[in-house]
Amino acid sequence: MKDLSVITTTDFIATKILYLRGEKVLLDADLALLYGVEPKQLKRQVRRNIDRFPEDFMFQLTRDEYNFLRSQFGTLKRGGHSKYLPFAFTEQGVAMLSGILNSPCAVETNIAIMRTFVALRKLMENNKELAAKIRQLERKYDERFRLVFDAIQRLIKEDKEARPIGFEINRSKKK
Repeated sequence: MKDLSVITTTDFIATKILYLRGEKVLLDADLALLYGVEPKQLKRQVRRNIDRFPEDFMFQLTRDEYNFLRSQFGTLKRGGHSKYLPFAFTEQGVAMLSGILNSPCAVETNIAIMRTFVALRKLMENNKELAAKIRQLERKYDERFRLVFDAIQRLIKEDKEARPIGFEINRSKKK
């Protein structure tokens, strides 16, 4: 099993969040990785409790969405997922998962995921003008420009962590 301290970081989880159908979502295979379970086990639990997951909590990708994600981002590699189309979970759907996956690992992971969604919301609130423009672009281009949005997020983060440019010369040596 992977080290939870690495995969439950906000930065790692944020890289797994996709923008589909106007919603920020996490795919079932990524959630299974985060929860430390097999994707088919997660799907089985969801199907057993399907009444807990209305369409605004979870939806299944269409074949076109699935193929687009595979071709654009390498997110869904052939053979890396089951023969069934993936489920996409909204923030509310992820919260509902905590009720059906009730292990200590699931609880810890769910807390980290919820904190990530909150951190993304705060980031957007702190940069309202930029956030409005990003939301407008997200609605217009949907998941096609996810890489651009990820790069913007990294630039905002790197701006806070400015590093010196260049290199140091040790002038103490005499010739």
